[in-house]
Amino acid sequence: MNPRKIYTIVEETLTEGGRPVEPAARVAVVAAVIPNPWHGQGFVEDLNPGIEETASRIGELLAPRVVEALGGTVEAYGKAAIVGLEGEIEHGSALIHTLKFGDHFRKAAYATTLLPAVEKRGPAGIVFDIPLKHITDATIRSHHQSIEVRLADAPHPGEIVIALAAAAQGRPQQRLAPLSTEQ
Repeated sequence: MNPRKIYTIVEETLTEGGRPVEPAARVAVVAAVIPNPWHGQGFVEDLNPGIEETASRIGELLAPRVVEALGGTVEAYGKAAIVGLEGEIEHGSALIHTLKFGDHFRKAAYATTLLPAVEKRGPAGIVFDIPLKHITDATIRSHHQSIEVRLADAPHPGEIVIALAAAAQGRPQQRLAPLSTEQ
């Protein structure tokens, strides 16, 4: 796994609904553009060798970077795999839906819940939304949010974009009642 590029994006929301957000709501994304380990092989029945070779290494690379980019305690998180046009969505899923990948982020964020995810196939510049949920309780509505990402020159047809997102808080100005209040 030799990344072609690593992107770091930090978004700060300073106002929402016409009111200041204090402190600013911060979300970070770190994405690596990597070669698809199955590119050019036709239909691969057993994806495990590529998973073993790549998943843990990409998780180990991205997890500390997104936590550092956030610059604070992670309260919500998510992941993405965007496969280039010559790959299968299953290739991206294989890399991010394994503990070999996800546990690096869970440990770095002191999290216990499953990471919400998006997987899709598309051309370079495709827009994708990374869903985020609370790191210890996926039913906490205030932390259900997403961040939109677009990388102008990725993925190339034989690449996969693997991304992690972290938020330091729930949605700015959130006002929904807890899920427990509904019968």
